[in-house]
Amino acid sequence: MNVLVIGNGGREHALCYGIKQSPNCSNLYCMPGSDSISEIASSIITDVDDHDAILQFCLENKIDLVVIGPELPLTQGLSNLLMNNAILVFGPDQMGAELEKSKKFTKDICKKLHIATAAYDVFDNYDDAFIFCQNQSYPLVIKADGLAAGKGVIICQTMEDAKDALIKCFKDNSFGDAGSVVVIEEFLVGEEVSLFSLVDKNGFVLPLTTAQDHKKILEGEKGLNTGGMGAYTPVPSISSNKMNELSKTFVEPIVQHLAEQGIKYQGMFYAGLILTDKGPNLLEINVRFGDPETQAIIPLLETDLLELLHASAIGTLNEIKKIKWKNDYAMTVVMAAHGYPEDYKKLTPINNLENLTLTTDDYLFHAGTMLKENKWLSNGGRVLNISNTGKDLKTIRETIHNIINQINWDEGYYRKDIGWRYIDE
Repeated sequence: MNVLVIGNGGREHALCYGIKQSPNCSNLYCMPGSDSISEIASSIITDVDDHDAILQFCLENKIDLVVIGPELPLTQGLSNLLMNNAILVFGPDQMGAELEKSKKFTKDICKKLHIATAAYDVFDNYDDAFIFCQNQSYPLVIKADGLAAGKGVIICQTMEDAKDALIKCFKDNSFGDAGSVVVIEEFLVGEEVSLFSLVDKNGFVLPLTTAQDHKKILEGEKGLNTGGMGAYTPVPSISSNKMNELSKTFVEPIVQHLAEQGIKYQGMFYAGLILTDKGPNLLEINVRFGDPETQAIIPLLETDLLELLHASAIGTLNEIKKIKWKNDYAMTVVMAAHGYPEDYKKLTPINNLENLTLTTDDYLFHAGTMLKENKWLSNGGRVLNISNTGKDLKTIRETIHNIINQINWDEGYYRKDIGWRYIDE
């Protein structure tokens, strides 16, 4: 099978690694790929916004399956173009991708289907939103309606925080068009959990696993939101039965509703949940693999990843008997550039990557690096992902820290408390 992966980050590095393990993978390409991904797949330097060029490549190279990593190509309709030309795709069409593109779209579906979610209001201008916030109790949450690279959710402790958030969205244009509409919702207290379910073209839902991401830049869940500083899988408190129950409650009804609207959803359904004292609530939906959760999930997966992705695209997930896992748990820790998610330096040297002592349970995925004159340089905010699998989360984290200590990168930063909820308490 000839496979094309779209993207160039740590998630796509992990996806390429997993797909490459399949005996059914003949040729593996990644567009645009990266220097690190080029070690396992052929990187095709093409602008991923040029959908016609992607289509042409697929036709010329007889691509059997396209796996779309990031959300943006999905929301721009890349799946539609490929599927209209008889090319199999792992990833929803443009209307299905609205689940991630628009928080209002998702919240309105939850309201219609009586799916538990935080109470909310929607505003398209500063003045009305400001007046609304003046009459609310705090904390509350202000979310840019559109895509903001995981940084468009602001928890406001005071009215002053809310004012600042609204200025960012409506006046400073900090989130671009994504902030032209905001969703303001009640602040829910509880443990946040990510639920990953595979969905095929016929609407069959196969729960995959749970994970817990760490969004804040600083230890103790403090500081600015990021794209994610680390994750582990599965969540110890969520049994397989509980995972299936959550999928039936929060995934299947929405997939069925979309189908009734003529929207055939296929690909990954990534539900962000919060477990409150009154029960689980849906926080958000993403329509692709998580980043950095994927960098923990793929090393743990023993079932053929390509088989799962292909089954989603052709509608045969119901034939998958059972998903097998390598060990009990996996974790990934992100090394980011100092200053991320705001200003940070690029092209800083990262030394000793080629000399790391790695076992078969250790994995290094590059999220934002480049190779110049045989030396690795940073080339992004989130730069490296170090992953490990094992039987005990504490031991896994210690192993990852030992690997990180071998990396010589003066501009690097990482959180030392990933997994704190089940390790440090």
